[in-house]
Amino acid sequence: MTAPSSPDGLAAVLWDMDGTLVDSEKLWDVALYEAAEMLGGTLSEEIRLTLVGSNMDATATVLLSATGRPVTPESVAETGEWIRRRTARLFDGALPWRPGAREALSAVRASGVRSALVTSTERALTELALNSIGREFFDATVCGDEVGGENKPLPRPYLKAAELLGVRPAECVAVEDSPPGAEAAERAGCAVLVVPNDVEVPAGSRRVFRGSLVGVDVPALAALLAQV
Repeated sequence: MTAPSSPDGLAAVLWDMDGTLVDSEKLWDVALYEAAEMLGGTLSEEIRLTLVGSNMDATATVLLSATGRPVTPESVAETGEWIRRRTARLFDGALPWRPGAREALSAVRASGVRSALVTSTERALTELALNSIGREFFDATVCGDEVGGENKPLPRPYLKAAELLGVRPAECVAVEDSPPGAEAAERAGCAVLVVPNDVEVPAGSRRVFRGSLVGVDVPALAALLAQV
């Protein structure tokens, strides 16, 4: 059964989490730089920026390579688990909101338009983050360990979110801050509102850019959908 659209054709809003709703990328920085030190090396800012929006296995692989350590299934799993434990401690508290994010979530929820959280972060850490963000904003959540390895920039996370909500991707606006996330949403067929944070995001045929989420509401998102 397909969920009804709003009168303007907007059926759902699909929200990225890290760097889009909350400034948790700064907490990931702490964990990743410390992980590089634990591995006996250092993490350059240039390499760190390539990891924005990446999933855990990809992140662990890059860290191992950057620090000159062997990349094996065992070392990737061990490094990923170290990062998980460190990040869990950092996430176990209030996360800082990105400008306008809480108000935008509230506006969409009050309108009755459906929402999903679509994040590369794994379920256990996402649940900690939702203690700060609020589960009540979302009708569904899709996490990085729930897409069979087909993480952003592949379209599967956004396709799965649309399936869970019973809507067509073409009736959705995805809100993203990273190149992998914007690519995933665009490939899924969504319109994409890009609010860059730590890294530059290239232009795309279905992408509209804003400096922040301040003032974003359902009419603004519907106008974006009609624009692409």
